[in-house]
Amino acid sequence: MLDAAREVFAAHGADATVAKIAERAGVGMGSLYRRYGSKSDLLRQLCMQAMEESIQAAEAALAAPDAWTGLSDYVHASVARGSGALAPLAGSLETTPEMWETSRRGRRLLEQVVALAHSEGVLRSGVTALDVAWLVEFFGRRGPAAPGTEDEAVRRRLLAISLDGLRNRDAGPLPGPAPSAQHYERRWSPNRATPTDQIETIDESH
Repeated sequence: MLDAAREVFAAHGADATVAKIAERAGVGMGSLYRRYGSKSDLLRQLCMQAMEESIQAAEAALAAPDAWTGLSDYVHASVARGSGALAPLAGSLETTPEMWETSRRGRRLLEQVVALAHSEGVLRSGVTALDVAWLVEFFGRRGPAAPGTEDEAVRRRLLAISLDGLRNRDAGPLPGPAPSAQHYERRWSPNRATPTDQIETIDESH
């Protein structure tokens, strides 16, 4: 059901109906509601699953034989799962403390992946964990691409070009300021303003 929900939201956005999800999953509405209770419960579970997958990808990246392989594998794995497909839900779903905690845990791990790449001198100066998070979101907004399709081939090609741009090759300075945690998180607050007690300071200097 969660896989079906991710595909449906990637195609139709936050206004996708539960009926569409049930149809894609091949189950009845009763079965879906017995398991999740409401559309909001389903969406929260879907977001939690995506964040836990990102955590697993970051942990795998930290265990990789070298920092560039770890970072590249993290990006490829996250895009392949279509994590960015959930971005349209931002602001339309009431979040929970558990969701914020899981999100920030994942981002702390990604910061470690990025810091390691900087320490090994393989990542372009100025690139932050939030740069990588936004990159993953942009490439994954349409959800997972079906294996063997032209869509998948195009996505892999463009992703390879983008990753090459992250390499440390004496490139010029990046334009504009680095993304902020406040901007990244604000989308997920229904009132579009993240409470100050939810914002944690993130060291993005490298």
